[in-house]
Amino acid sequence: MSTSAPTSYRLVPDPPPVDAYLRLRAESGLSPKKREQAEAGLPGGWAACHIVDEATGEPVAMGRVIGDGGWYFHVVDMAVLPGHQRRGLGDRVLTHLLDTIRREAPAGAWVTLMADAPGRRLYARHGFTETAPESLGMGLTL
Repeated sequence: MSTSAPTSYRLVPDPPPVDAYLRLRAESGLSPKKREQAEAGLPGGWAACHIVDEATGEPVAMGRVIGDGGWYFHVVDMAVLPGHQRRGLGDRVLTHLLDTIRREAPAGAWVTLMADAPGRRLYARHGFTETAPESLGMGLTL
């Protein structure tokens, strides 16, 4: 039986600070990014949120949406620190982002994401379906 107090979390409807963003990506298993990438990218998102552990004041989860505001919306940077996984934080982040799209985008918005194996069940619970083989995600790093 654990003697530690339960952790309280607070959702912040903005992207995390740059240092926290870089740490969340690296420590959650996403590909690390450079500071200049984060500084340029974070302000350009369409929507974002992060979750703060109230006990430490540190961001422990995040997600963002990039898009054109009318038709295309792409969920990116979904990350939860390993010590805070399996507590519904990813679900809370994704719910907030999808609710924002539903509330602020025109009807018929197309929401996409790249689903790594650990997140696929979460995304399926929110109604995402695989588009392959008709459509297959592709990428190019410059």
